[in-house]
Amino acid sequence: MTAPILIFGWGNPSRGDDALGPLLVERIEALALPGVECLTDFQLQVEHALDLLERERILFVDASLEAEAPYRQRRLSPARDASFSTHAITPESVMQVYVDLHDAAPPPCDLLAIRGERFELGEDLSPAAASHLEAALRWTLDWVKQGSTP
Repeated sequence: MTAPILIFGWGNPSRGDDALGPLLVERIEALALPGVECLTDFQLQVEHALDLLERERILFVDASLEAEAPYRQRRLSPARDASFSTHAITPESVMQVYVDLHDAAPPPCDLLAIRGERFELGEDLSPAAASHLEAALRWTLDWVKQGSTP
């Protein structure tokens, strides 16, 4: 049986703050919340559109240099963009693949972009990013509990 909520984080754990998405997902997964499935990967790909099937809500989680600290949340809409033809795509493109495959709107999807500072290969998580991760974790737990975007 498919869990109604999917929390999907991506990033490279070997690149400092780029690990924020997978780290948040690991923290959520450790809580074993009922009705929540967790998934991580290094990058989004078209195949991830299949992970949206039979869900009520999806939260995409990634590190960001553009987000204000500690994080930025926004609702997503399907969109075809330039990333569609590359090996790594945006959440909006994943949603568009879902539309193209199923001729139906995907479930509601949000993006949680956690502010990162350092992304160099071999770096540890920065102190600022660790603090942003804690704030993002609290927000995510509220998001799961409330059943809608707080």
